[in-house]
Amino acid sequence: MDINSSVAASRLVAQQRASAVTGNNIANANTPGFKYERVQFADWLNRQTGIDTPRGGAPIVYAQDRATWRDLQPGSLSQTGNTFDVALTGDGFFTVSTQRGVRLTRDGRFGLTPDGTLADSTGNAVLDANGQPLRMPPNARQIAIAGDGSVSTDSGPVGKLGVVSPNDPGRLRAEGATLLNAPTGTNAITRPRVVQGALEESNVQPVLELTHMLADAKEFQFVTQFLQAESDRQQGAIDKLLPTTN
Repeated sequence: MDINSSVAASRLVAQQRASAVTGNNIANANTPGFKYERVQFADWLNRQTGIDTPRGGAPIVYAQDRATWRDLQPGSLSQTGNTFDVALTGDGFFTVSTQRGVRLTRDGRFGLTPDGTLADSTGNAVLDANGQPLRMPPNARQIAIAGDGSVSTDSGPVGKLGVVSPNDPGRLRAEGATLLNAPTGTNAITRPRVVQGALEESNVQPVLELTHMLADAKEFQFVTQFLQAESDRQQGAIDKLLPTTN
């Protein structure tokens, strides 16, 4: 493959990644606590060593999807009135216990398992401020979650929701639509802002994402047309240099 086609192909691969990220944002527009993502593009310079750049020349610049970053701006609140629906109005994440370890989430669609453990929508135990599963006492009737995350029932205090902030938000890794892994560790938030009977909606703006999707598709089409034109140009040159003989 010649240099022109290689540079264009690098842009095509990067644009595919951008389209996939935008599509994922649209798919999760109604997922509580979901935060939209964007692809960060960068230039990758192909420098040859041991020779000088020819007069009028320049380094070959390839497109590279350097990283994917996540916008952590909160979404709007939706009042549900459900006892176990909780939302965070400030910084931080709830903590849940999964088979892969502790994970973070802003999805507050909680409920009780048969043994009284507070769990998320997929059955992962919700952890308290000490990193232990929160369990309600048997036959608890009235369950209240205060603004600081304290949980109590008609039988007395139960514990406090564990709310943490990642040490390096830029290195959060998504695991599905609602769980995040914090490889650099977390710090506890001592005074979280919790709302019972509400959910935080996704911060995705569907109209904006559709605009991005159209722009991605247009860019992809442009690069594809360029590659086709370059292929036709090369084939035309070959046909002229190597004419067929009858």
